[in-house]
Amino acid sequence: MNVGFVGLGAMGQGMAAQLLKAGHTVTVWNRSPAPVEALVAEGAKAAKSARALAAKCEVLISMLPDDHSVHEVLVASKALEALPKGSVHVNMATVSPGLARAMSALHEGLGSHYVAAPVLGRPDVAAAGKLNIIVAGAPAAQERVTPVLEALGQRLWPVGEAPERACVVKIAANFMLATAIESMGEASALTRAYGIDADTFLEIVTSTLFAAPAYQGYGKMIREARYTPAGMKMAWGFKDVSLALAASQERQVPLPFAGVLRDSLLDAMAHGDADKDWAALAETAARRGNLDAR
Repeated sequence: MNVGFVGLGAMGQGMAAQLLKAGHTVTVWNRSPAPVEALVAEGAKAAKSARALAAKCEVLISMLPDDHSVHEVLVASKALEALPKGSVHVNMATVSPGLARAMSALHEGLGSHYVAAPVLGRPDVAAAGKLNIIVAGAPAAQERVTPVLEALGQRLWPVGEAPERACVVKIAANFMLATAIESMGEASALTRAYGIDADTFLEIVTSTLFAAPAYQGYGKMIREARYTPAGMKMAWGFKDVSLALAASQERQVPLPFAGVLRDSLLDAMAHGDADKDWAALAETAARRGNLDAR
């Protein structure tokens, strides 16, 4: 299939490479040129602009960091207006439910289709083609892009026709991840204050009560104090928790923990950790407890 890919950051570059391996014709565009050059060396074609890319593809995939980037790169540039009639835009990033609704309406007016397909997994998982993909959109559009999505993930999780439903699932999942990281950071700070190092404590709990991938993966990062390079930057985590709070306000669903997480993430960013992996929330908890950084 002729696929266009916009947004070649930590996740997107590995995803585009997987599409090439699966035999799709892939044309790429990115605001910085280095990832484009790397993918061209693997067999991708390069477009001069997002609009030029959109004009040639059956399926347009975007993996841009936030609502503002989606609007700037695809809407303000008029790239979506260049899509051939009947083509499908698959947004695989974490964006707000409001943007998903607006994009769906925009595509309907343009004669194209919009599918929300945010992913569960970090960059290494994306590069291995093992993502879990939450999918929502019109059934015919979902069916059309299934071969493309299957090249990127180990399982597709359809959640209905309204694209915002996929967005909310992803936002809620990231809220849970942030809660897990915050709790491990705070609990590790408590044990350290009593002379039990974080490595010992987290090995115990992630081997017993919390023997699950999220706890084990992030627990290992905290044990090793390994926060760079970031798979999920602190600033991105703040964005996602803010999306959870906004979604909760829209439907009047209180999320008390989300307020705590927002402030912890702000605290971390105020201390210069915006580009560290959000597992570095453990450092914020240690600092609050007057404990030396590990």
